[in-house]
Amino acid sequence: MKTASITRRLFLLSTGAAATGLIVGCSSAATKSKGYSSIAGAFEPNSFIQITPDNQVIFYLPSSEMGQGILDGLTTLIAEELRVDPTAIDVRHASLHSDYKNPELRFQGTGGSNATRTQFLPLRQAAADTAAAIRNAAAKQLNQPAHKLLLADGHVTAEGRRYAFGEFVALAALMPMPENSPLRGPAQFDQIGRERPRLDALAKSTGIAVFGIDAEVENLYRAVVVRSPVLGAPLKRFDATAALKQPGVVDVVEIRTGVAIVAQSYWQARKAASALELDWEKTELASWSSDSIYQKFTQTLNDSSQKGLKCCDEGEGDKLLNQAQHVVSADYYAPYLAHATMEPLNCTVAVDGDNCAVYLGTQYVEASAGAVVYYGDFDADKVKVHPAFLGGGFGRRGLGDDVAEAVVIAKKTGRNIQLVWSREDDMSNDFYRPAALVRMQAGVSEQGLIETWAVRRVGPNVLDHILDQWVDVLAPDYLNKGFVDWLSKLGRPLFKRFIADPSSADGIFSDYDMPNKAVRHVAQDPGLRTGLWRSVGHSSNAFFKESFIDELAQRAGIDELQFRLANMKNNPRLTEATELVAAKAGWGKALPGGHFHGLATHSSFGSAVAQIAEVSVEGTKIVVHKVTAAIHCGLVVNPGIVRDAVEGGIIFGLTAALHGEITLVDGVIQQSNFHSYPMLRMADAPKVEVHIVESQEHPEGVGEPGLPPLAPAVANAVFKASGQRLRDLPLRLT
Repeated sequence: MKTASITRRLFLLSTGAAATGLIVGCSSAATKSKGYSSIAGAFEPNSFIQITPDNQVIFYLPSSEMGQGILDGLTTLIAEELRVDPTAIDVRHASLHSDYKNPELRFQGTGGSNATRTQFLPLRQAAADTAAAIRNAAAKQLNQPAHKLLLADGHVTAEGRRYAFGEFVALAALMPMPENSPLRGPAQFDQIGRERPRLDALAKSTGIAVFGIDAEVENLYRAVVVRSPVLGAPLKRFDATAALKQPGVVDVVEIRTGVAIVAQSYWQARKAASALELDWEKTELASWSSDSIYQKFTQTLNDSSQKGLKCCDEGEGDKLLNQAQHVVSADYYAPYLAHATMEPLNCTVAVDGDNCAVYLGTQYVEASAGAVVYYGDFDADKVKVHPAFLGGGFGRRGLGDDVAEAVVIAKKTGRNIQLVWSREDDMSNDFYRPAALVRMQAGVSEQGLIETWAVRRVGPNVLDHILDQWVDVLAPDYLNKGFVDWLSKLGRPLFKRFIADPSSADGIFSDYDMPNKAVRHVAQDPGLRTGLWRSVGHSSNAFFKESFIDELAQRAGIDELQFRLANMKNNPRLTEATELVAAKAGWGKALPGGHFHGLATHSSFGSAVAQIAEVSVEGTKIVVHKVTAAIHCGLVVNPGIVRDAVEGGIIFGLTAALHGEITLVDGVIQQSNFHSYPMLRMADAPKVEVHIVESQEHPEGVGEPGLPPLAPAVANAVFKASGQRLRDLPLRLT
């Protein structure tokens, strides 16, 4: 059997156009795939697995691989039931088709840490049915009882002889397809739960893995876009006379978001951009700065007439605060944050008459295709998306703004183009993690139990700005474009007045036993567009919640660990993770001089994570020496991938906790590159230790849950080390 080859051909795949043999897949829709050409003698019911006569096993990956390890995880599921070694499977990125829709998102995309959870049974079932089909065909072809045949390593063994799967695909295609074949149990697993090097590690470490920015097509020109310094401001006028005289420049065109320069090379286009003369309209965002935004949030927080929308209302909520034995109140703030993906946004577009091919790394294949249809005015069946590896996603890649620009430039100029954003473009034109100012209040009994929990949260919604994007690009083809435009414009007013955006309150009232709780969200939006950031609302709400929990424990005079355990009796997953991390980190035991432990726990995306940060303070510098983490994520497909994900979340979270902040002056983003929006350096990275709670429960998310507890764990340790309770992010001592 062929060894896995994750190379440049991954980038230029189609769903089976060049493949032959047995093709099997799974989908709740169970629709006939249109991605394959009919092949005489081949069985073609669906879209995920191919076995060719020469025994090549191909798996079309329905989720985007952006470093989180989903390529490894989902391939392992296929390998387990198909009885094939994962390294022997040729993994290819799936192009757009309804069979690849994310079962939870309801469109083709990757987010919410849900790929393993949602595909754990469907993909295994597809592989098990495929294995059963091979077994049945082999039994008939070899004239042997099916139960006497052994399937392993892509071969069928009968009476001591081994036969490749490929020898039976022609007959299997003619036989009835098995359904609901028995799945292997945990005691039978050969691949699931086994630790091995990542399947894409070699390709990525040797530089042969293909990312969106590596795309090459014939007659390709490079493009850059000059946008307003104030995000979203319309263009008033421009003069391209000087820019057109620059070497290599072939076109300068106006587009919806600014002015595009097209040249023979990226550097020529970038250099010519500085020769443009531009004037921009003034917008409301230009009247805002970070200080005025904070002042407005504070004014709104203290304005009792602005009730806000209910996110949670159980028991008697804040009505009982005055009756509680101990009442604690504290305000917390989290700033806007950028995604800062290591691979800058890029999109390559090739137009051939009525056909449009798009090459990029995207989290949301369907949204990217929809952007081509909507902004490029192409028929949906004429659009082909070629997904690639992503150099980081974090919720940024796939909103369609990069695709929209690229396809319009290509269509206006009549050229194949690759649009590349600079780091400065990316930093000042993001869909930012929204800022929030929160007032936490709680009543605690004499026994240290939380009786009442009240939250008032002020800030932009997470979803209303991306709703503008997604209504446009994910709307069904049959809807009139004018109606879609009208519908997208309703997004923000609807959210502000009538809809409590659930993402904005993620995790702020869960995890603990709180019989009475009331959470209100007051939408206050200065106009800086917001979006999905790694772990979404959990990223800030865990900081608010877990910092406040520590304050409650302190006021009650109870150890922070014991306080948490006493208040999470109905949360067994989080309890197990918390007890495990306390044991592994040595909670309560002596630490080196000047070192202190801080604890935080949080559940998100189905998983429970507890973290203990070991911190010291040197003047005003916060030093994080070690982070110990425990995760309960159900059954583990690959322990190494889980540890990688939690470690990555910790480093990403620590970067944000110590450095992350997007600020504005007169509507202009002040951060432009990593000198002003720094990343955590290796020299400052702590030792990280990740422990996994053993479980046979259904798998849950791991890509994001490692991030939320980090900031409060560090802040809680800093309080012990310095006596300063840091309630604002990023964490800064005075």
